Amino acid sequence: MKKYKCSVCGYIHEGDTPPAKCPVCGVPAEKFELIEDSSTQKKSKGFLGGKDSSAYIIFYSVVMVVLVAVVLAVTSLSLQDKQNANIMNEKKDAITASMGEAIGTYDQLINAFAVDNSGKVIESISADDALNMLFDLPAAFADGTYPVFENKENGEVVIPLTGKGLWDDIWGYIALEGDMNTVKGVVFDHAGETPGLGAEIATPKYQAQFPGKEIFNNGELVSISVVKGGAEEGDKHGVDAISGGTKTCNGLENMIRNCLTYYVPYFESKTVGANETNDVEPVNTESNE
Repeated sequence: MKKYKCSVCGYIHEGDTPPAKCPVCGVPAEKFELIEDSSTQKKSKGFLGGKDSSAYIIFYSVVMVVLVAVVLAVTSLSLQDKQNANIMNEKKDAITASMGEAIGTYDQLINAFAVDNSGKVIESISADDALNMLFDLPAAFADGTYPVFENKENGEVVIPLTGKGLWDDIWGYIALEGDMNTVKGVVFDHAGETPGLGAEIATPKYQAQFPGKEIFNNGELVSISVVKGGAEEGDKHGVDAISGGTKTCNGLENMIRNCLTYYVPYFESKTVGANETNDVEPVNTESNE
């Protein structure tokens, strides 16, 4: 339907032709101007009714969201190898840091392997396989495979740890001296503990309490206790808890104990082997002549 406008008074007329005269001001038909042809307009709206239509706006928004999602997905996949490599380097550095060794020395110092429930080395698991277990340590533990990171120079070992804090996952590494009892050092981290409270487990100041502590007492695993109110002076198995971070400290204590429990057969095999070696009588090198 066409619309005509009177150029004198502004009256709008709808019809195929303008009126013979304006019903308002009485001017003749030639004073009317065609202002809209709705049939022509509908044809000109194009796809989904034109850019101003709701359908067009919704379609355009959906297309843009899909395109952005595809770009982000492709970018993420293209960077995944680099991201994994960076994460792996962080794990390597945390392992050597727990031993007090310099960052970047993992490949030169560490021999990685995995042991089973009896403490025996699983020969079919390579060093790379053992290292990759750190990406999903709970799954590795559930499968009965326990990664160990041994210092090739002095026999110290690092045991990976995984657990739950107040809000989210906590994890870390505990390094033991060659006696499989004395703590050489620790590194802890967290996903979302409270800043200034539970998050303090990740600070060097808090972790400095652990070196020199012992995880066995008369051959029995007692692990490390995180003592609310502070450990007594001379306590070989206790460290101070964090004021206001009780739940995180409980999670930390449970994490250390639970994870070390998996490795007790391995610790025992190492100490028994060392004792047997020490019990062997030295070879007499004196001449019989």
